[in-house]
Amino acid sequence: MPCLTYVAYFFAGVFLVNSVPHLTNGVSGRRLPTPFASPLGNGQSSPTVNVLWGTFNLAVGYLLVGRVGELHLDQTSSVLVLGAGGLLMAVFLAWLFGSFYGGQ
Repeated sequence: MPCLTYVAYFFAGVFLVNSVPHLTNGVSGRRLPTPFASPLGNGQSSPTVNVLWGTFNLAVGYLLVGRVGELHLDQTSSVLVLGAGGLLMAVFLAWLFGSFYGGQ
C-alpha cells in the first residue's frame, strides 16, 4: 500500500474524531470553540457553526477513508494508522478543551 494512503488514513482519523465534539455540542445547542471563533483561541462559536464545522470534518474524513485507496478492516496496518490519527486527535482535544474549560 502506498505511503500516501497511510497518510490519508491517519488524517481521516483526525478529521473523524474532530467531528464528534462539534456535532454533539452543536446539536445539543451548546457553544464550542472552532477556528472561526472570535477572538481566535478564546472565543466560542454558535451551535450552528459547530454543526457545520463538524459536518465538514465528517465529510473530509469520509472522503479520505472512502476515496483514497480501499480501506479493508482486515488490513491491520491500515486500521492502526486510522486509529492512531483518531487517538492522537482525541488526546489533543481532551487537553485543549480541558484547558479551555478548566479541566485537568
